[in-house]
Amino acid sequence: MEARFQQQAKVFKALCDPKRLAILDLLKSGETCACVLMDRMDMGQSAVSYHMKILCQSGLVDFRQEGKWTHYRLSTTGRDSALQLLRELTTPKG
Repeated sequence: MEARFQQQAKVFKALCDPKRLAILDLLKSGETCACVLMDRMDMGQSAVSYHMKILCQSGLVDFRQEGKWTHYRLSTTGRDSALQLLRELTTPKG
């Protein structure tokens, strides 16, 4: 049971930072290259990588490599899982 809660906590960790929320908002426009995120967020490569690692581990964001750049997009599966998790955690039993 502890491992399940560890994984679930990753979703909320991803959502509890203003910069990650801003990144999610940018990704609503479609797949975005890390270089664009760096520019739009006014962050260096290591900061973007840090935030994207958390977002990808949560399942809310998917990625693909193209050459030296990584492209990110919102995950509909991750979104649906996060919504279901919130429903399960906040729905009273009985």
